[in-house]
Amino acid sequence: MVKSVEAARKAARKAIESTYEGVCTVVERLSVKDEKTKISRQDEEVIIENQPCKLSFEKLNAAVQSETAAEISQGTKLFIAPEIKIKEGSKIIVTQDGVTSEYSASGKPAVYFSHQEIILELFRGWA
Repeated sequence: MVKSVEAARKAARKAIESTYEGVCTVVERLSVKDEKTKISRQDEEVIIENQPCKLSFEKLNAAVQSETAAEISQGTKLFIAPEIKIKEGSKIIVTQDGVTSEYSASGKPAVYFSHQEIILELFRGWA
């Protein structure tokens, strides 16, 4: 019985990963101390490169009215392997269908045995 559950989970993961159409790079902002000047500065460091993934888009509302105009609201979700660790606030650069976009991880991922789902926001700079 345990072997059949394990086989089913492997098959489910393989099926989900077969839908991955993109690759991503994960960048974190780290504090780096200059040994000469002893001054710390913030620097970007690539943590993960060319990781297979998939972006999924959904329309949240037809239009959201602001003070100046109505704007369309869209949700973006990243599907990626469950063992990948992406910290909140990391920059995630995704290339899918020939388009490269920069996002940030907006919260804790939903982790399943076959994949994880991370809600993304467009990257607007480091906090």
